[in-house]
Amino acid sequence: MTRPRTILALDQGTTSSRALVVAADGRILGRGQQEFGQHFPSPGWVEHDPMEIWSTTLAAARAAIAMAGVTPEAIGITNQRETLVVWDAVSGQPVAPAIVWQDRRTAARCATLRADGWAPRIEQLTGLVPDPYFSATKLEWILREVVAPRGLDVTRLRAGTIDSWLIWRLTDGAVHATDPTNASRTMLYDIDAREWSPPLLELFGVPRALLPEVRPSAGDFGVAAAEHLGVALPILGVAGDQQAALFGQGCWRAGEGKNTYGTGAFLLLNTGAKRPVGGRGILTTLGCDAAGQPAYALESAIFVAGAAVQWLRDGLGLLAVASESEGMARAVESTDGVYFVPALTGLGAPAWEPEARGTIVGLTRGTRREHLVRAALEAMAFGTADVLDTMRGVSGAPLDVLRVDGGATGNDWLMQFQADVLGVHVERPAEIETTALGAAGLAGITAGVWADAGAFLSAHEYARFAPAPAGNAARRGLGGWRRAVRATVAWARDRAD
Repeated sequence: MTRPRTILALDQGTTSSRALVVAADGRILGRGQQEFGQHFPSPGWVEHDPMEIWSTTLAAARAAIAMAGVTPEAIGITNQRETLVVWDAVSGQPVAPAIVWQDRRTAARCATLRADGWAPRIEQLTGLVPDPYFSATKLEWILREVVAPRGLDVTRLRAGTIDSWLIWRLTDGAVHATDPTNASRTMLYDIDAREWSPPLLELFGVPRALLPEVRPSAGDFGVAAAEHLGVALPILGVAGDQQAALFGQGCWRAGEGKNTYGTGAFLLLNTGAKRPVGGRGILTTLGCDAAGQPAYALESAIFVAGAAVQWLRDGLGLLAVASESEGMARAVESTDGVYFVPALTGLGAPAWEPEARGTIVGLTRGTRREHLVRAALEAMAFGTADVLDTMRGVSGAPLDVLRVDGGATGNDWLMQFQADVLGVHVERPAEIETTALGAAGLAGITAGVWADAGAFLSAHEYARFAPAPAGNAARRGLGGWRRAVRATVAWARDRAD
């Protein structure tokens, strides 16, 4: 019997490290997943242990390979993007905890950047807005608060997003690299010149030698040493999680888009070879075309989506497992006017208010836990509609179909509600782990497992949710949602004692 050609996809996420062994015919032959700790040392701070990320990634990969019973040909990596690690290249140890993309500790610094007039220049160079979400101020903070006080030798240090950290560990320090999709999320990368930006490196006090080499997403990132996975494997594809999902969903051409519902929600719209006009809280970033080469994309980032349900479960005890949320939403006809704006780590697009905090409005004595859970689910759909309406206005793209992925898309009630709110068809693939599939696709095309992107996508199947007629109750609820968001922003910006 001929052994199938396979790719190992490493999907390093915010709350767990996952791995898939993907066959050429699209079957998932092996899976592995390991959760890891979330650390909140101060209000608004979120940290990870880089060594725990490394160990859980290895454990997930080994489990997936063991389940598959085959040796993969290559590795593709996808990762939580803006999370930053700084490590000592000699000892191999991190110099500080990883600062997670959700972390708000540099909000004041970003406010100063805006006040000093840096926002237009940063947007011109990077497509981003000054916000603690991105990596630059995280790296500046570690250099100032950790490296300088401890007198560490900067020439021994390396810095990068999670992909760079994993590549460095897998190759035993032989390769310090990243790809354009991850680089474009650092607020240090010129997305037009396709290089680290000298003026921004100077602004944030970042030595160029700290940063990784930027290589094509479908390209050579070195060889993972045999000691880690039992055999030496080339690393042939890398992309940040949202751009990997965009590729995995087959959104390679201008006007095609997807939304990922995970810890946060991220809507990306491919705009092709021409840089789009950004603004109105929508970011410009780099994705991939069908060959894994850079293409422009518009992106919106909703910081808290599925994490809101997790908080209702773990923080308030309103449900035992997240999967109960669908039945609870169906148990009530509406939220009875309750809106939940889950700004638990600030507001992303389109408001971009880092000081915002979670807000629940419309409570009455008749409010039950079912109403709150349904409001958390509705928030994902309403937030997506808000940013998609803005994105349509910026790009002019009609986007009559939205492809979706991520854990929350297993909730049929939410997917139907999303279609109703948007007024467009929502398509969900049979395999919702499209982030990992995108990484596998990039690596597999490079390795020749798939002849091209079309061959990679041919095995995908979709469930389709058709929207209710215009003027439906879900769409009408947008007005109340936007009112709740305005209240949340107003509370954040009212600094009166």
